[in-house]
Amino acid sequence: MGTESIEASFLSIFALISFFIFLLVSKYSHKIRNGSLLDKDFSKPQAFHDFPVTRSGGIAIIISLTIFFVIYYLLYSKVLYEYIFISYSVFLIGFLEDLRINITPSRRLITMTLLLFIFIYTLPIKIFYIDIPFLIPLMSSHIFSSIFVLLCFLFIINGANLIDGFNGLLTINLIIINIVLAYLNMNNQNLEFSILLISQIIILFSFLLFNFPSAKIFLGDSGAYVFGALTGLNTIITNNLNPNISSFFFCTLLSYLFFEVFFSFFRKLYQRKSPIYPDNKHLHMLSYYKIFYIYGKSKSNYLNSILINLIYLLLIIPGLYLSDDPLLSRYWFFILLLIYLIIYSRLYHLTKI
Repeated sequence: MGTESIEASFLSIFALISFFIFLLVSKYSHKIRNGSLLDKDFSKPQAFHDFPVTRSGGIAIIISLTIFFVIYYLLYSKVLYEYIFISYSVFLIGFLEDLRINITPSRRLITMTLLLFIFIYTLPIKIFYIDIPFLIPLMSSHIFSSIFVLLCFLFIINGANLIDGFNGLLTINLIIINIVLAYLNMNNQNLEFSILLISQIIILFSFLLFNFPSAKIFLGDSGAYVFGALTGLNTIITNNLNPNISSFFFCTLLSYLFFEVFFSFFRKLYQRKSPIYPDNKHLHMLSYYKIFYIYGKSKSNYLNSILINLIYLLLIIPGLYLSDDPLLSRYWFFILLLIYLIIYSRLYHLTKI
C-alpha cells in the first residue's frame, strides 16, 4: 500500500474517531464537577443562548489531538513538540475558566503570556520570512523575534476567544483559514504538513456537527484558546515553508481575528472601559442585532455566523490571488481593515443596544 493510501486511510479513521469523541463528550460532560461546564449564565454580554449548553468542546479537541499526535508519531516517527506543548498549556488555562475556577482576566493573560514566551523562546518558534522592510533586521534578534511571535499568538488566541459567541462563527472562520493553509501547502508539495492541517480541519468539522446550526456543545475558553494557538502556529509554519507567498497575505488571512482584538482594545479605551472585560459592541454582536430585527431570534444566531464568514471568504479570495505579490498584498490588507471600519461604523450607528 502506497504512502498516500495509508495517509488517506488514517484520515478516514481519524474522522470517525473524532466524531465519536465529540458525541461522547457532548453527551456526558455535563456530569463533570457537578455540572460546572454547563453555561447557564444568560445575562453576560456575549451570551446568545436560552438553555444550558456544556462548554466541553476543549475536552473533545484535546483528546482528539492527543490521539492524532500518537498516530502521527507512528506514521512519521516525529514528535510535534511545538503543537503538544502549546496546545496543552493553553488548554489548561482555558479549562480552569470553563470549570468556573475564578481567575481574573489579567492573571489569565499574564499566565498565558509567560507560558507562551517560554515555549516560543526555547523551542524555538520563529518567523523565517517576512516582507515588512523595517522588521527584517530586527527579526535577527532572538529576543525581538520571540516577542513578535508572542504578540502574534496573543492576538490570534484572544481574537478566537472574542468572536466565539455564536454557533459556528469561530469554527467556520477557522475552517476557512486552515483550508486555505492546507491548499497552499499541498500546492507547494508540503504534503506531510498538510496532513497535520487536514487533521485539524477534521476536528473542527466534527465539532461543527454538534454546534451548528443549534448548539449541543460550546468550544469554551479551552477550545477557543487551543485552536486559536494552533491556527497561529499553522500560519507561521506555512509562512516559513512557502517563502514565495507574501507575509501580508497571512495578515489578510488572519485579519478578522487580529483586527477584532486590536480595534476593540482601542475602542474600549476611547469609551473609558476596561479593554480586558467583554461588552456587547463587537462587530459580530452589532450584526446579530441587525439580523435579529429582520429574522427574529430563532434564526439570527446561525445566520449571523453564515453572513460574517461569507463576507470574510469573499474578501480573502482576492488576497489569495495576490498572495505572491508583496505590494498588492499589502494594499489589499489595508483595504480590508478599512472595509472593517466602514462596516463597523455603519452597524454601530444603525444598531441601538
